[in-house]
Amino acid sequence: MALGDLMASRFSQSSVVVVPNHLDDCASSHEDGDLSSQRRESETASSSYGNATATTATSMAYLPQTIVLCELRHDAFEACVPLGPSDSGLVSKWRPKDRMKTGCVALVLCLNISVDPPDVIKISPCARMECWIDPFSMAPQKALEKIGKTLSEQYERWQPKARYKVQLDPTVEEVKKLCNTCRKYAKSERVLFHYNGHGVPKPTANGEIWLFNKLHDWGGSSSSGSTRDCILLAACEAHETLPQSAEFPADVFTSCLTTPIKMALRWFCTRSLLHESLDYSLIDKIPGRQNDRKTLLGELNWIFTAVTDTIAWNVLPHDLFQRLFRQDLLVASLFRNFLLAERIMRSANCSPISHPMLPPTHQHHMWDAWDMAAEICLSQLPLLVEDPNAGFQPSPFFTEQLTAFEVWLDHGSEHKKPPEQLPIVLQVLLSQCHRFRALVLLGRFLDMGPWAVDLALSVGIFPYVLKLLQTMTPELRQILVFIWTKILALDKSCQVDLVKDGDIHISSVIVDTHRRGQEACIEAVALPLSGKAVGGFYRGPTIWFAGSAPAICAPLLSEPQPEVRASAVFALGTLLDVGSGSCRDGVGGDEEYDDDEKIRAEISIVRSLLSVASDGSPLVRAEVAVALGRFAFGHNKHLKSIAAAYWKPQSSSLLNSLPSLSHIKGTVVSSQIGPLLRVTNDNSLVVRDGRVSTSSPLASSGIMHGSPLSDDSSQHSDSGILNDGVSNGGVNHSTSKPLDNAMYSQCVLAMCTLAKDPSPRIASLGRQVLAIIGIEQVVAKPVKSSNNSVRPGESITASPTPTLAGLARSSSWFDMNGGHLPLTFRTPPVSPPRPNYLTGMRRVYSLEFRPHLMSPDSGLADPLLGSGGTSGASERSVPPQSTIYNWSCGHFSKPLLIAADDSKEILTRREEREKFALEHIAKCQHSSVSKLNNQIASWDTKFETGTKTILLEPFSPIVIAADENERIRVWNYQEAKEATLLNSFDNHDFPDKGISKLCLVNELDDSLLLAASSDGNIRIWKDYTLKGRQKLVTAFSSIQGHKPGVRSLNAVVDWQQQSGYLYASGEISSIMLWDLDKEQLVNSIPSSSDCSISALSASQVHGGQLAAGFVDGSVRLYDVRTPEMLVCATRPHTQKVERVVGIGFQPGLDPAKIVSASQAGDIQFLDIRNDREAYLTIEAHRGSLTALAVHRHAPIIASGSAKQLIKVFSLEGEQLGTIRYYPSFMAQKIGPVSCLAFHPYEVLLAAGAADACASIYADDNSQAR
Repeated sequence: MALGDLMASRFSQSSVVVVPNHLDDCASSHEDGDLSSQRRESETASSSYGNATATTATSMAYLPQTIVLCELRHDAFEACVPLGPSDSGLVSKWRPKDRMKTGCVALVLCLNISVDPPDVIKISPCARMECWIDPFSMAPQKALEKIGKTLSEQYERWQPKARYKVQLDPTVEEVKKLCNTCRKYAKSERVLFHYNGHGVPKPTANGEIWLFNKLHDWGGSSSSGSTRDCILLAACEAHETLPQSAEFPADVFTSCLTTPIKMALRWFCTRSLLHESLDYSLIDKIPGRQNDRKTLLGELNWIFTAVTDTIAWNVLPHDLFQRLFRQDLLVASLFRNFLLAERIMRSANCSPISHPMLPPTHQHHMWDAWDMAAEICLSQLPLLVEDPNAGFQPSPFFTEQLTAFEVWLDHGSEHKKPPEQLPIVLQVLLSQCHRFRALVLLGRFLDMGPWAVDLALSVGIFPYVLKLLQTMTPELRQILVFIWTKILALDKSCQVDLVKDGDIHISSVIVDTHRRGQEACIEAVALPLSGKAVGGFYRGPTIWFAGSAPAICAPLLSEPQPEVRASAVFALGTLLDVGSGSCRDGVGGDEEYDDDEKIRAEISIVRSLLSVASDGSPLVRAEVAVALGRFAFGHNKHLKSIAAAYWKPQSSSLLNSLPSLSHIKGTVVSSQIGPLLRVTNDNSLVVRDGRVSTSSPLASSGIMHGSPLSDDSSQHSDSGILNDGVSNGGVNHSTSKPLDNAMYSQCVLAMCTLAKDPSPRIASLGRQVLAIIGIEQVVAKPVKSSNNSVRPGESITASPTPTLAGLARSSSWFDMNGGHLPLTFRTPPVSPPRPNYLTGMRRVYSLEFRPHLMSPDSGLADPLLGSGGTSGASERSVPPQSTIYNWSCGHFSKPLLIAADDSKEILTRREEREKFALEHIAKCQHSSVSKLNNQIASWDTKFETGTKTILLEPFSPIVIAADENERIRVWNYQEAKEATLLNSFDNHDFPDKGISKLCLVNELDDSLLLAASSDGNIRIWKDYTLKGRQKLVTAFSSIQGHKPGVRSLNAVVDWQQQSGYLYASGEISSIMLWDLDKEQLVNSIPSSSDCSISALSASQVHGGQLAAGFVDGSVRLYDVRTPEMLVCATRPHTQKVERVVGIGFQPGLDPAKIVSASQAGDIQFLDIRNDREAYLTIEAHRGSLTALAVHRHAPIIASGSAKQLIKVFSLEGEQLGTIRYYPSFMAQKIGPVSCLAFHPYEVLLAAGAADACASIYADDNSQAR
């Protein structure tokens, strides 16, 4: 079951209404994993591209209901450190410290029938019954024996396994002998001593009791044990006398303790409205058995147990409840019945007492519920006695109590009084007809937090849900797994209970560092998904390979829930042999297994892992990195050989060996300079003249050329330092047979991809994995220069010895995308740079020489490989550790089924925003066209390289912009004449060529900021308007694979809220379609063109529809809802072949009309119903068009030019206005326009320029600010 299957979305479900099939509803809504497909089907957009009519205009089309990236896993994934299950605190309280059992029962009856004690004066008529037997109805001795036998039978009903000893009218010596015998037999178990002294005088003031004509000093007996361990139940206080009314039996206290149902009904019968139609004899004829809940007597006993348990749990202190009601079955039964005795006997002015003393319970309101159940029972009794075949009507007691519990769930919380029905929920689990509803409600309660789990455990829920795990009912298993995740997230120690007596239940926690659990699970093959069963256990991989575990787990890698994919990766990773010799010393585990079959299995596992190495969820990629770390340990030498052979320099000069350096002369070096890779000598490879010999298996297998490790532009790579595992103290654990070299190559590629992951946490794990195979790390840092250039011969290094040797970007596959990978030199690099290579550099870099050590509490291995000694070996002797288990524990410790506390506030805000949006959409649609010549804000962005992209927030006067260095700044443009800076932060530390697009995700709710970098990396931020408090929600690479020889991806990206899709393309031959709800690449749309896509626009009205412009001036329209996906292709920009700079859908619901602008300066208006030619062309600019903006709802577009002007047009092609100057800057001309963006719901235009100035323009009616 997916971790999130039972989760009700915080936003999509404002409240959880529980009905008998509530969890089915929750589960089925996620069953196919494709929430987006369901919502897409309900859209008004038509994929037939017929005439769009006004009748299709609905608010749903304009206001998307899709919300993504708001699960708990998105709450600061980078910042949080998963803690795992609790090991102390709440956990220690619920489990009874020592279970007890009453092993022996001594029944002492001093009745002395026919002789009344001298100190008792009896009334007439008087209570006579003893164990419901009239002692005067037969001979005294016979009556005594029958009473003794009946009392023993009554006790045996509560504890059948105890040993019973009966003494009738005994002497002191006989009782002493009895006590010693019982104590000896019971050993450390409890002994119950029952004393009835109706035939002897009352106990003395000194506590002595009478036996046959003698006093027995109970306090001085050696059998008594310590007072603390003694539990006492007595019929009345010292000054009181037992009730003598004939209404009661003489042993009324014993009758309450041993036959509570009969006693309770007889007592209630005289007080009920039914007393005239009933006599006591009918009560003895109640059909059924006490232990059969489907019979009338069984149901009454069941209700009585629930009521008394509930009273005790609500009234008694926690520790006392545990001791008296959960430690010993017989003691628990007697104390439940003692509560009845208190109620009945207090009505006769008699107060039963106990040690430990209990608070009064005789007036608790739950007795009213019992009275009602008893009355319903008694009302049916005459008919049932008359007709044994008549079926009884079950009591509504449990249904009503569950409803009361449900009401509490709707309104209760940790800070309110706990639900008093919790013990009843426990009892209801015993009933098949109520069980599902009870489990659902219990799941809701446990979901409220660890305090609720602890409360349920303290009631005694554990053995019930443990037993229920054996059920084969599918709907029960689903909620049971949810309940167990809640329990195990709080208390990992429950793993012991789950594998007792050979019972194996499905849960990864069973096997987490629990050897018996590992063995049991592997032997039973009961845990197909949990890799915990094999982690750190030598027999694991062997047996699991044989059990086809990889084949079971692999399909789960494509599941829609990231948690499931991450768990599957984790499971597959633990099947990989880490190759540590210590695991196999003296154990012939793997020798019993066919190595070829194991190799095939490992290849299958690694292929599966590589298929999700670029998964959209950081949760999944983290587990891939951990799994590859295990693989790197198991195949250490082979991976080092592959890496070493590939990275051997072709000549003694590393500088000359890098072909990419030849392109630098006199030009500006890319804003990021790739790190270096240095290879130490490895004698295991045959090297001639710096090249790998053709006799090398690496060369002969074709890895050097045409493999995934190389591209057409370079056979070299320059990122990282490779170390020999033997010479530098590294660790070689490799004992596995080598796999195919191509597989190793792909693994190294995946490791390098992870090391430059856009998520800092994943990148850190990736660097650890590279360290295992001997690749060290070099850090390249930008150095700010006052004149932005470096004069020939000038020193630019951080140390006198090291220099910028070979610091140029390589176009090889192992290019770390410009220093994403912080690497550290162990020794200075080779050969100094040539001065003329550095001329014209805008920014230069220095190498940072420092020990790259991580803090010990970060839990991460040190990626720096030492040059000798043992420290390097020890630091790399442990692979990176998985976090999915601890993360899951933290995840399930939080509420998953209930709406958030702020859900009402969120819904209110959503409604207000929808109202605002609809009102302003109507204004936009019906407003007169505007010149947009009123500049309402203008400010200095402080961007050194100008503004690359700009964005206006829809519901607040906030503007967001970014530059080529991926610096993101947020301003409020309403509060002052100049915009007020709210926040400024770096999208990441090693920028490439800037941010290509900023989008708002969930703009109608708590909006997230999506920043798409030019290299295709996507980072999504929350709290981005709060200074210094922005948090990375998720990050992934949206473009996978690129054309040979391509140096830069120039990614183009757009986000579509309606469908939850992110579209990404660039220098590739397809459009990547990402579902952000699943965080998964769900499709790759062939672009159907040899050219690259230069502009991309997703429809914000019709989900699944997008338009793309290409570098050759062509335009294509796609709809992912259609099988062929490509709707039409045309080439409107024919006069001069220039790239399409901007493209967008025209306002309104018509899916057929788009606007396209090319760099040549022409703007084409297209209607796909006539897809050959544009129906309108505007020659807006001459060869200098740089930006296009199309308003989402108003009939207006804007274009920007490098020639420092902005033009505004209507959809009919009429030029409405031109913006050339900054009014507030004394008629200074605007800078070369780099980006334009309209406000989604208002006629506002934001413009960014190549200079540091940004502006916002409105129509003539707006006030200048």
